[in-house]
Amino acid sequence: MPSPDPADIKAAVDSALAEDLGQGDITTNAVIPEGTRLKLVLTTRQDIVLAGLPVTIEVFRRLAPDATITMEATDGDTLTAGAVIARLEGPAAALLSAERTALNFLQTLSGIATLTSTYVERIDGTGAVLLDTRKTLPGLRALSKYASRTGGATNHRMRLDDGVLIKDNHIAVAGSAGEATRRAKAAGLENIEVECDTIEQVKEAIAAGADSLLLDNMPPEMLVQTVELVGGAVPLEASGGVNLATIRAIAETGVDYISVGAITQSAPAVDIGLDLEI
Repeated sequence: MPSPDPADIKAAVDSALAEDLGQGDITTNAVIPEGTRLKLVLTTRQDIVLAGLPVTIEVFRRLAPDATITMEATDGDTLTAGAVIARLEGPAAALLSAERTALNFLQTLSGIATLTSTYVERIDGTGAVLLDTRKTLPGLRALSKYASRTGGATNHRMRLDDGVLIKDNHIAVAGSAGEATRRAKAAGLENIEVECDTIEQVKEAIAAGADSLLLDNMPPEMLVQTVELVGGAVPLEASGGVNLATIRAIAETGVDYISVGAITQSAPAVDIGLDLEI
């Protein structure tokens, strides 16, 4: 699993530390004597798929560059409750000041990877591929998509400039799915995906030369009908209203992809602790 881009890590850590530290950790500076050192252990308190270690370690390195960090797990590992992720030894004040920011990243990103892996398990054997979306916390797009990829999803569009997706509002303004598709092609765009809510829109988009279709909020029976109608001519992506209870039935309709915004938009943070090692 490739690590996140260093530039994305730097940007995220810069912002997070500025947000959390302000003018400094006044509590730690008052309570912890200068020169105090300690040993800490980073442990998961629930079953997880681990994600976010590179950015978490960067937080500790920023504030405690001389700390010793011993890794006992790596991103992508499936860990059970009680598993040790890492051990840290170094200046007490710096490590304690970094604690919350580091845990915020690791808990959030591991939460995304953990939920993603559950969705991937639900569609195992169907041939459908899980996609993430642009529904991410502002400023954490790259790291969130790294976490979903760690959990087994495939990244869809990172930004508005790296893929064409004609959505319902584009279609409403253009007048029809066919007309919106024709305009995109006339502009020289390639790999055009068109969102379709109805079978009629599917027919229009295909006739106009769409390269793939996003089938939005279609019930399974309509998805089956669309799969049969298209006959493999273009890839089909199902989206809208997808959850853990419905995704298996959607996958079994024969669609190629299923996109789920929840894996990056509303994954619950997992419980990971940083405790004094005794």
